[in-house]
Amino acid sequence: MTLSVTNTLTGEREEFEPGGDEVLLYVCGLTVSDDAHLGHARVWVHADVMHRWLEHEGYDVRHVENFTDVNEKIVARIGEDDLGETEAAVAAHFVAAVLSDMRGLNLRRAEVYPRVSEHIPEIVDLIETLMEKGYAYEGGGSVYFDVTAFPDYGKLSNQRIDEMEAQGDPDERGEKRHPADFALWKAGGVSPADVAEHRTGDEPLDDADAPSGETWESPWGEGRPGWHIECSAMSMTHLDETIDVHVGGHDLVFPHHENEIAQSEAATGRRFARYWLHTGLLETAGEKMSSSLGNYFTVSAALEEFGPNVLRTFYLSTAYGSKQTFSEDALAEARERWERLERAYETAVEACDGVDARTKVEDATLRGAVEETRGEFARAMNDDFNVREAMAALLELATAANRHLDGRDEFDYRGLRRTIETFDELGGGVFGLTFADGASAGDVRLAGELVELVLDVRERERAAGNYERADELRDALAALGVEVEDGDDGPTYRL
Repeated sequence: MTLSVTNTLTGEREEFEPGGDEVLLYVCGLTVSDDAHLGHARVWVHADVMHRWLEHEGYDVRHVENFTDVNEKIVARIGEDDLGETEAAVAAHFVAAVLSDMRGLNLRRAEVYPRVSEHIPEIVDLIETLMEKGYAYEGGGSVYFDVTAFPDYGKLSNQRIDEMEAQGDPDERGEKRHPADFALWKAGGVSPADVAEHRTGDEPLDDADAPSGETWESPWGEGRPGWHIECSAMSMTHLDETIDVHVGGHDLVFPHHENEIAQSEAATGRRFARYWLHTGLLETAGEKMSSSLGNYFTVSAALEEFGPNVLRTFYLSTAYGSKQTFSEDALAEARERWERLERAYETAVEACDGVDARTKVEDATLRGAVEETRGEFARAMNDDFNVREAMAALLELATAANRHLDGRDEFDYRGLRRTIETFDELGGGVFGLTFADGASAGDVRLAGELVELVLDVRERERAAGNYERADELRDALAALGVEVEDGDDGPTYRL
């Protein structure tokens, strides 16, 4: 079965056919004005799994994800909470935080993370091209895209120009020919009103003291790039005029992605993206998780509380195009699923490397379950990246492995080895889960021996009446992720 995807542009399921040997993948990144939250991470994880599956299927993938580091929301944070005294400093602070969150979630690195501030010349060149071709015009030192000059405007969001609401700030509308026209270049800096609107600190600012952000020289005067033009310029710079896959949140279909199509295709005369894949929103209490609504859970806090494997398992319980609800119950279910996979993997490793594994023992049921899992996983992933069904296939393999291991004196070595390879290849390589903390079986055994040594010391301390010291050792193990449980037959533990 070949890969098929649901293309937002056509609304149809289409067979995936990239333009060349290399898949060009662009992901709309963050405006770095705050810490990333779990809604942002949902897009990241699904894009990461798409990337991983494409590579699994033999494609080379060139993955680019931008940072918007020029924006009024960033300017509004200048001077707050020691974030920095310039727009660049505030952006750099949050870029570093986002990259740390991405590493914490075990995301594959993109080939490059371009920033708007590094691509002003490319943005200016693109705007000049649009003006030369009659798709853009100057007004009051700003430059606007003329939506009426692009006949296909509205084809992504299925809207008619005469039914669209006005775009941009109210003070721009007197300069525009049509209310739906959008800014490519904005004259001057950020206005005090914009700073006040996006300010999160409690200390009020006079208009005279309000930061205005960085500006750049252009053929139309000093100013700043508009929001939409940046992604067209950066994707063309680092990928090509036509890319294969454009990924982003569903809330970006209009106006951002609609405007990307218009300005890109007007400039080049070529199709901008072959496939538009949009992730559904992450909701909490029936509302979109959003920094502006204050109903968000930061990625860093979630990683500390739940860990990357539980979070990835949570995201992979719902298909990328559907909405997902964040709740304690949903996270508890994700934890239970992850622990089922982890226990099956660890038990299979222990049995495969133990003395009870036999080269002549053959369990046709286990071996059949492995091949069925691999087939079902591939069918699910090729069905528009259906991670929900692919996860169900892995959980079925965990059940089959546990049935094989329960109540047997001898184990099927080859069947268990194939089981472990499947978990590593599909659960680890495609889903990005880290079994046994990514350690080898030998590392796991060594860790177990070290834990046993510490527990022996702890038991001697308890026998000597040094209970406080024994408790300290138990707490130290817990801090390292070792769960110790005391029973009638002595302590047991789990990594």
